[in-house]
Amino acid sequence: MAKTAFIGLGVMGYPMAGYLKTKGGHDVTVYNRTTAKAENWAAEYGGNFATTPADAARDADFIFCCVGNDDDLRSVTIGDDGAFQAIKSGAIFIDNTTASANVARELHAVAVEKGFGFLDAPVSGGQAGAENGILTVMVGGDQATFDTAKPVIECYARMVGLMGEVGAGQLTKMMNQICIAGLVQGLSEAIHLGKAAGLDIAKVVNVISKGAAGSWQMENRHTTMNAGDYEHGFAIDWMRKDLAICLEEGNAQGVSLPVTALVDQFYAEIQRMGGNRWDTSALLARLEATGK
Repeated sequence: MAKTAFIGLGVMGYPMAGYLKTKGGHDVTVYNRTTAKAENWAAEYGGNFATTPADAARDADFIFCCVGNDDDLRSVTIGDDGAFQAIKSGAIFIDNTTASANVARELHAVAVEKGFGFLDAPVSGGQAGAENGILTVMVGGDQATFDTAKPVIECYARMVGLMGEVGAGQLTKMMNQICIAGLVQGLSEAIHLGKAAGLDIAKVVNVISKGAAGSWQMENRHTTMNAGDYEHGFAIDWMRKDLAICLEEGNAQGVSLPVTALVDQFYAEIQRMGGNRWDTSALLARLEATGK
């Protein structure tokens, strides 16, 4: 059992922190910007809650974080009441936020100066993966820090891999989101064509999902897409935030990402349709609405 803290109890963080308690048996203190949610978590799981990130992190061996973006991350780490103001020497900060590689390196430099470990460890698997404790975690950091933290991270994950030095976790997550964007657009176009031609989409997917076209998106989203149901899953607002990070990194690396840029524009159109919180598979809704 380790003394742990979890900062950020959104749709991902809330169940992830829960698995640290229920599966790992760890002593968990949580912090959330809305204190009522932290109180609810503590009541549900029998843990503790703090009113500042610093108070949550104080004396913890492992401090986890899952917030919205770079600015949120800086606020809860190096802000006035941020976790970095109280983390003890030798502790490890594990950042599960999907953020930029630059902010990961920035915070790692502060951690080195203050004498504690840092891992950038964004996750994939969405809300369902968090709720079922089967996330994939892509980690950037040094081997020794990773080896120490891995057994604790595994409380909410089925795959945890060290991708390279700090920043590599975020870069891997960018690749993950780029792949998803292209896959979902391709799946949307295929279903759009199949429906227009009068095919039974369920029968078609049952066959092609067993071949080279098969993917997680196809297996898990074709039914809801065919039904026009998008009130679930990974919100388009979140995906656009992630794709903006991908496109910014692409520009910095001098790398062209034409499909990613195009799908990002399509998601912007869906936002204008009012689909900000729709699942990323709503690319089909755009096709059906515009015909192009």
